[in-house]
Amino acid sequence: MRAILPVASVDTAGLPPAERFDFWQDLVARESVPARISSAHTLDFTASARVVELGVVRLAVWQYPSLELHRTSRMIRSTDPELYQLALPLSGHGGVSQGRRAGPLGPSGFALIDTARPHGSTHRPDGPGDALLRTITALVPRAALPLPAHRLDALLAAEIPATTGMGLLLAQILRQVATHPEQYAPADAPHLDRAVLDLLTGALASRLDLEPALPAEVRATGLRTGVEAFVQRHLADPELTPAAVAEAYHVSLRSLHRSFEGTGTTIAALIRTRRLERCFRDLTDPRLAHLTVHEVAARCGFRDRAHFSRAFRTAYGLSPREHRERAGRD
Repeated sequence: MRAILPVASVDTAGLPPAERFDFWQDLVARESVPARISSAHTLDFTASARVVELGVVRLAVWQYPSLELHRTSRMIRSTDPELYQLALPLSGHGGVSQGRRAGPLGPSGFALIDTARPHGSTHRPDGPGDALLRTITALVPRAALPLPAHRLDALLAAEIPATTGMGLLLAQILRQVATHPEQYAPADAPHLDRAVLDLLTGALASRLDLEPALPAEVRATGLRTGVEAFVQRHLADPELTPAAVAEAYHVSLRSLHRSFEGTGTTIAALIRTRRLERCFRDLTDPRLAHLTVHEVAARCGFRDRAHFSRAFRTAYGLSPREHRERAGRD
């Protein structure tokens, strides 16, 4: 069986209703930072969490009913892990406050919090039919961000857009990794960790007009990460080429190629490899057994049958048909 990223998952549904809320408060304190939580659902607090450790960054997906959260000075004095917490709600609405600043809480933007200072937040569903809320959080040591702390203060509790620029790329990778950690191997963790840190740094720097001061590698990582996500979403498009990717990101083809220098691959090789990987997986998917080999290949953007067969054999040492038949015998 293929190894996947280590993930810790917890669900209060297996506990007696009277014990769920206290358990949840303890979980938040252990996996995030201690906070005082209140909710109209304390008598039956149905909630779940998934935590993914990447290395420096700790990602989590939280699902819960409406609540209010406050981290007090007393809690900070007893435990100060010196972290920034970035929160991206996937549903609902609310607000976040820290110091004299207050901002909205919703799917269109991130909220940045310094855990070493008192703060509070509220989060509620958009309508009565939305029972549970979902939020992705990233905990990052303050020392891991190469940006002046006094400049970052201006972004605390402010909305950081998650729909454009580096913020969009950051949102995409957080959603992908936090909600589908099974798609990654443990060896991917350091690369994902670096990508999240660089994208987070880039997203914050862009709000502070500090992008020119960022190391070139940080900027290149941001572009590469976005390109990889773009490629993954458009594999089925036979017109997906390096030139098409460069046009989508409004950069020159030369700049796109340069961003992949030193990575051991090229944008063309990335597209080919991702297409082959998807074909390799889809050919053994029982739900796609009704499709021919070449129909599966077409779903992954391969138009030329002979080219696909040669590329598949070169990559995996057997033909696509042999791979499908061997999987059926196992």
